[in-house]
Amino acid sequence: MKLTVVGAGSTYTPELADGLARLRDALPLDELVLMDPAKDRLELVGGLARRIFARQGHDGRILTTDDLDAAVDGADAVLLQLRVGGQAAREQDETWPLECGCVGQETTGAGGLAKALRTVPVVLDIAERVRLRNPGAWIVDFTNPVGIVTRALLQAGHRAVGLCNVAIGFQRRFAALLGTAPAGLHLDHVGLNHLTWETGVRLGGPGGEDVLPGLLAGHGEAIAADLRLPRPLLDRLGAVPSYYLRYYYAHDEVVRELRTKPSRAAEVARMERELLTLYADPSLDEKPALLSRRGGAYYSEAAVDLAAALLSGTGSPCQVVNTRNGGTLPFLPDDAVIEVQAAVGPKGAVPLPVPPLDPLFAGLVANVAAYEELALRAALHGGRDRVFKALLAHPLVGQYEYAGTLTDRLIAHNREYLAWA
Repeated sequence: MKLTVVGAGSTYTPELADGLARLRDALPLDELVLMDPAKDRLELVGGLARRIFARQGHDGRILTTDDLDAAVDGADAVLLQLRVGGQAAREQDETWPLECGCVGQETTGAGGLAKALRTVPVVLDIAERVRLRNPGAWIVDFTNPVGIVTRALLQAGHRAVGLCNVAIGFQRRFAALLGTAPAGLHLDHVGLNHLTWETGVRLGGPGGEDVLPGLLAGHGEAIAADLRLPRPLLDRLGAVPSYYLRYYYAHDEVVRELRTKPSRAAEVARMERELLTLYADPSLDEKPALLSRRGGAYYSEAAVDLAAALLSGTGSPCQVVNTRNGGTLPFLPDDAVIEVQAAVGPKGAVPLPVPPLDPLFAGLVANVAAYEELALRAALHGGRDRVFKALLAHPLVGQYEYAGTLTDRLIAHNREYLAWA
């Protein structure tokens, strides 16, 4: 079995290598190909990945290359983890929206739209080359904004599933609070990528006892502290929102915070420099503790489980993924991409039935789904007017003066990545 990682110069990659080595019985790889145009970073990451495999007794080959066609030839699955423009572009995404009083964030709001516009054309080009070289390969998208990118892939007819680590992070956190094994917890996870709620936490599977009320009663303060939201809000919601909902539920508070501290992009850039220095040490043969602060916790476990289910049917039968709505949320178009529990196997991912969604959640989901449709049109076809409409539709923007100013700034900061600008 061959797995290719595109964007493998990311400092996330040793996390993935560690998971592939530890979970090799679930996903027995013969070859892992790490592809990235940044040769210097790739060699550092690849060297550490090989040492991790060796330390854990994995006999699969790890190859590094900057040749995309060679990387995807014969691959059973291609995992995408790109960042077009690097941390420098992310720094801009997190900065210029604040000048208009809007949240600056890399996956949602104006910054998230900028990332989508840079990313979607690149991902579609990669996917076309995968289809030409290896049409049977699955594409697993971990590239943000995952919902928009996955929708672009599916609309273009690619065999694709989107992946995020929010759900598995909640599963592990809740299991620790309850003193139970993570595999025994099933989350009623629903929404869009980076716009989700846990509306139930069930023991043993989809039909199991819902322990969310007791979890909130006994551990609500700790959960609220993790989310940086007030405990009474969780009680009123009767659900646990993802931490991305703080951008919506506490928008002005977040803007004030972001204006008074260094950006997350600057923090991550500094962390990446430290990590790459560590990766260069030939004696290092395990992922360093610092990597846990980089983000992407449990990413490798989620990726292995998904790939195992898609390639051999041996992964967990129910997994939280980003996939085509197909009527699951009846108030959304069929071709919208939602993030829910799905039955996953070699034929792909089919969402499990979802009970009617509370209007408190459904209204925001419908609003952001409409934005995502407009964002994808802007990414595919370009044009200032399409960018403006996407921004005007986004609930974190929503005013025509802001949308106009943000459109100008988005284009000015991203002109080199926009073929139409």
